[in-house]
Amino acid sequence: MTRSGHRRVAWCATQDHRTASADRLWPVKAAPNAVADRELRAETTIDAPAEVVWEVLGDVRRMPELSPELVRMIPLKKGGLRTGQWYLGVNKRKAVVWPTRSVVSEVAPGRTIAWDTRSSGARWIWELVPEGSGTRVVHRRPVPRRLTPLSRAFAAAFLGGTCGHADELEEGMAQSVARLKQAVEARNRG
Repeated sequence: MTRSGHRRVAWCATQDHRTASADRLWPVKAAPNAVADRELRAETTIDAPAEVVWEVLGDVRRMPELSPELVRMIPLKKGGLRTGQWYLGVNKRKAVVWPTRSVVSEVAPGRTIAWDTRSSGARWIWELVPEGSGTRVVHRRPVPRRLTPLSRAFAAAFLGGTCGHADELEEGMAQSVARLKQAVEARNRG
């Protein structure tokens, strides 16, 4: 219960709800053991070949344009986008700003980019799958082991809890794939 007497409602995933979409989210009562480290997922189909989608997605300087939470992605080693590259992510939610350190775990131009965020324990994956003349884009966030204690404590103290923040991340991922679609299709038309 909140101070105003309203029941607190969380946007937690259920077994039946695995893919984020702006029109497919519904409130459920917060469960005491809600799974914040579940795999988050959002996807869309873009009317452009995978190589054209990659031109936007593979330019990590543009990631902040796509993500509602990421402010900046700074390479920490020379050599550009490659497996093993380190990035400092600067994130913001309302008045809270925090850094993350990520290591690129996979780069397959035109197909996949993935990085592991060491501070949270999460892996962020973008997959491009050709479909006819377009490309299906799948954006996933699995947590291979578990969220780190630091991540859990930070989310509890500053982000409304791990479950609530996971739900916000999934909504943000839906926004990210929608923004990618918009950027690529506008570029393709122009």
